[in-house]
Amino acid sequence: MGNSKGNLTPYKALNAIISSAIAAVDPYLAIKKCVSFKDGVLTVDGGASNAADPKAKYLPFQTDLSAGKLYVVGAGKAASRMSLATEEVFGDTLRDGIVVTKYGYTESLKKVRQIEAGHPVPDDKGVRGVTEIAHLLRQTTKNDLVVVLISGGGSALLPLPAPGITLEDKQAVTSLLLSCGATIQEMNTIRKHLSGIKGGQLARLAAPARVLTFILSDVIGDNPTSIASGPTVPDDSTFKNALDIIKAYDLTRKLPKQALNRLEKGAAGKLQETPGHEDTLFNRVFFRFIGSNQIALNAASQKAAALGYHPFILANAVEGEAREIAKFLAAVAKQLKTHGQPVPSPACILSGGEPTVTLKGKGKGGRNQELALAAGIEIEGLNDVVIASVGTDGTDGPTDAAGGFADGEMMRIAREKQLNPADFLARNDSYPFLENLGYLIKTGPTGTNVMDIHIILSDKPPVT
Repeated sequence: MGNSKGNLTPYKALNAIISSAIAAVDPYLAIKKCVSFKDGVLTVDGGASNAADPKAKYLPFQTDLSAGKLYVVGAGKAASRMSLATEEVFGDTLRDGIVVTKYGYTESLKKVRQIEAGHPVPDDKGVRGVTEIAHLLRQTTKNDLVVVLISGGGSALLPLPAPGITLEDKQAVTSLLLSCGATIQEMNTIRKHLSGIKGGQLARLAAPARVLTFILSDVIGDNPTSIASGPTVPDDSTFKNALDIIKAYDLTRKLPKQALNRLEKGAAGKLQETPGHEDTLFNRVFFRFIGSNQIALNAASQKAAALGYHPFILANAVEGEAREIAKFLAAVAKQLKTHGQPVPSPACILSGGEPTVTLKGKGKGGRNQELALAAGIEIEGLNDVVIASVGTDGTDGPTDAAGGFADGEMMRIAREKQLNPADFLARNDSYPFLENLGYLIKTGPTGTNVMDIHIILSDKPPVT
């Protein structure tokens, strides 16, 4: 965590809490913990079931690999770190593998090939990576097992345009959806219906092989159909759903012609839908969750308690405009200081989720940095309070920061530097504002991704 106040106790505590949260959702450790492989038999423990998809096949999962081959494919910001675990677990049994990850997120792997590609806007490297994955999957037989590694960012990193759709079309659609404030679920509904691999279609490519997917959740509700656009799980969304989202955000005239034509043809029943729960191919498809925002919040809470704070987890499903969430968190901070609620000071209030930003300017920043800037405006003059917002993947928007933090002194320092926070906020330019004041949080790539965490600290901890 980079800031100008690292010598002050509250900021050291903030750094420790963030580090604990991220460490708790390390996918490498999670896979090593839940998987065993001995004498050719693979066993995966069941973990927690996922109420978001009651029809899904839950583990424990066990299979004998002596008669078939083992392949690994995947995509996401944590794909390489997940691959490192699978290489160590399976050793020489692993026949081949390909994963696509974000630039700068690779690990030192021996067998699994890594392709770095663009995120959040897909690029031609992503197309090359998913094309190679598709080629590999077409070689599989019914005796084989395909282990699929899915984490946040997988949608952008698996850009296999459907027939008639170009990469440029998908880039334009992604940019439009990012700028209009669409939720990740809405974005993924559209991506699935412009893709040849999302929405259960990767499982279709892998058939008749068995498929085992490890999922690191980066979406609210942990619904597997929304994580990386659900490439190996049934998809019950439709072309009509995608078209309705486009209309709701008034994007009909802005959408690339071929993309709009595909959605309209599909909504009219002229194209095959993505495979749903009724498709028998999913009889040989299994998945296992290995990390979520709630796990990160639990670890943050435990660390805060160890430091002497009274921790309280508000929610793990916070969504909406970042600046509006900042107002809510500021109100909670004021309630803490004024009334000692919901827990007495020293307090650590935690929440998580996926805020959005509707872009109105051309500045540099991300949702966590914008939340921090907006929070700083709201808590001006509030003593001994810190509000932070951090992306667990280590990158917030197109920047090298994971997020930012605010305290009651931020606005005073801004005035001394003759910086107008309202102007920076209006043009979505949070990064240079926070950088100038020393309020950025930088973790570097973390190898994981379970949405964002928000932290309110009230009063100094008794333990440093």
